[in-house]
Amino acid sequence: MSKWKRKKAPKGYDYIKPVIDALEAELKERMNEPHEGLRKNEALWPVHQINWQKSRYVYDMHYKHQKISKELYDWCCKQKIVDAPLAAKWKKPGYERLCSTYNINTRNFNQGTTSICRVPRQSLAQGQTVEDQLTGCRGCASGKSEYGICC
Repeated sequence: MSKWKRKKAPKGYDYIKPVIDALEAELKERMNEPHEGLRKNEALWPVHQINWQKSRYVYDMHYKHQKISKELYDWCCKQKIVDAPLAAKWKKPGYERLCSTYNINTRNFNQGTTSICRVPRQSLAQGQTVEDQLTGCRGCASGKSEYGICC
């Protein structure tokens, strides 16, 4: 948990708390690692990846597995445990595995396009590797993935 005081959690938070705490501890650990030799954006990749993991875990617990209530899911969004705009995009077809809302904003890229990680693998040249500069995503276009998760 963060150092900020949070309102009392709704019933069922104890179910997801160990995973959330473990991901936050991993984030702290990854941020304290030395960043020498990394590009400026590369140092932030763990932040994006762990944010995605936390958000996806809570999203799946509510929408896919129905293990937590809507009240708890909304509370997690309000407390910023879950990236609410990102989770909202996951509900739409074609965005089921989106890594970051930054990557679909056309104002962030040249020629009004989206990030290279949004290009489906079958549309890329054989053997071409993809890695988004900001998030480190290796391909979050919906469809079959060789990595299991997008980031």
